[in-house]
Amino acid sequence: MQLVVTIIYYLFTAYIAGLMIWNLLKSKKWQEEVLYIIVLIPFLLRLLRLK
Repeated sequence: MQLVVTIIYYLFTAYIAGLMIWNLLKSKKWQEEVLYIIVLIPFLLRLLRLK
């Protein structure tokens, strides 16, 4: 059961990170790009299991 929850957690984290990357690539303002990068860092660290 714990493995299923872990897999769902990482899939959800990857999905949210993908949405943020998509918005980062579509963004035109550099302030928004910096904000997306700052918010994206914890999600990428979770996906790489670096907590």
